[in-house]
Amino acid sequence: MKLDILSPEEEIFSGEVEAVSLPGISGRFQLLNQHAPIISALGQGLITMTVKDQKEESHYEIKGGVVEMLNNTVVVLID
Repeated sequence: MKLDILSPEEEIFSGEVEAVSLPGISGRFQLLNQHAPIISALGQGLITMTVKDQKEESHYEIKGGVVEMLNNTVVVLID
């Protein structure tokens, strides 16, 4: 699935991932390939993602934001 992480100043990440775990305001949740459409507010914490064809996970610390998944594309807008 495609993941884009965007801040008001710049594009933080754009690429293919196998999974992404996000800090929702009510707790962590994970999005996998072909997940149902979702829009959710994000709280402070870590975005953890498994980049396609890489063994190690990548992490980004955020203060909050919003995530949308639609048509196997995840867009994360962060503060």
